[in-house]
Amino acid sequence: MKELRGHFKELDYVLIAITAALALVGILMIASATKSTESSRQIIVQSLAVGLGAVLMLIVSAIDYETYSDFVKYIYFASIAVLILVLLFGEGKEETGANSWFRIGGISIQPSEFVKLAFCITFSSTLAKLEESVNHPKILAQLFLHFAVLAGLIILQNDTGTALVFLFMFLCMLFAAGLSYKYIFGGLGAFLVFMPFAWFVLMRPYQRERILVFLNPERDASGAGYQVLQSKIAIGSGEFLGRGYMHGPQNQLAMLPEKETDFIFGVIGEEFGFIGSILVVLLLVLLIVRCLHIGTRAKNKQGFFMCIGITAMFMFHAIENIFMCIGLMPVTGIPLPFLSYGGSSAVTNFIAIGLVLSVWARRRSLRF
Repeated sequence: MKELRGHFKELDYVLIAITAALALVGILMIASATKSTESSRQIIVQSLAVGLGAVLMLIVSAIDYETYSDFVKYIYFASIAVLILVLLFGEGKEETGANSWFRIGGISIQPSEFVKLAFCITFSSTLAKLEESVNHPKILAQLFLHFAVLAGLIILQNDTGTALVFLFMFLCMLFAAGLSYKYIFGGLGAFLVFMPFAWFVLMRPYQRERILVFLNPERDASGAGYQVLQSKIAIGSGEFLGRGYMHGPQNQLAMLPEKETDFIFGVIGEEFGFIGSILVVLLLVLLIVRCLHIGTRAKNKQGFFMCIGITAMFMFHAIENIFMCIGLMPVTGIPLPFLSYGGSSAVTNFIAIGLVLSVWARRRSLRF
């Protein structure tokens, strides 16, 4: 008990406060987004997910993150196994054909959300051991394979958005490890050469359409471009101070699709205007900066890389979601951290914060 009290004294309550504020705003906005349906199910599910996530956050924070090094292989192969299972037996959205969820009764679980954390844990441990040789071609190929197997299985689920999250985490962690610029520019060149092949051969029709609609939403204003157009209308109509909580026409008249999930930022913009949107963005920026700051204070490279990976995960989610809501990025179905409805996403985000708190609590020798 004395050790437990000592641990809680070492937690970063600034990060916890930011996380709690975002989660609370998320529940309030989901309540507004689902008001027109007269259903309390989403509010209950999100509240339970937040409660469970908060408990898991504290439990994970109490576990020394260095202990995961002993289980890297088990965690990694378990991640592969669960992604194969969801590929074979998963369900998803009919319009995309994505098989990203296990549905058990009335409960939906998205394993790829939790695999993000598994990747962060396993890759940070591996990278910490190989950092000195990160620019050796053989080692770099090994690290790429570590990423590519998981990302490839997710792409096979037709979940390109989540695969891009993995890619961003992978690149940020490699960059933090000192990846040579020759590989960075070489990779960029290879990407540009590969894009035509990806466009004509690899991409599904709905994926190409998303990009075309992103460039010109009016191309299919009543179909693929409808979500973005309605989101932009909702955010624009909020003006400076917003229409008021639960008083947004686009939201309450159900004109904004996926408003409690992918387009929750549209609801925020409509009901709380520019001021409310900026405050939410500020909270997300503070979350990202705080995680990065804790990473720089880590006592070893494993903790540093782990925080970099989690920071990258939050950063990509926040930027992609907000930018797609205002028409600056294609729609990918990426949720806004702690704000969008989704039990798997909420629990994953809280566990991620728990890992960062574990790094902070062990930045120095603890004295109990």
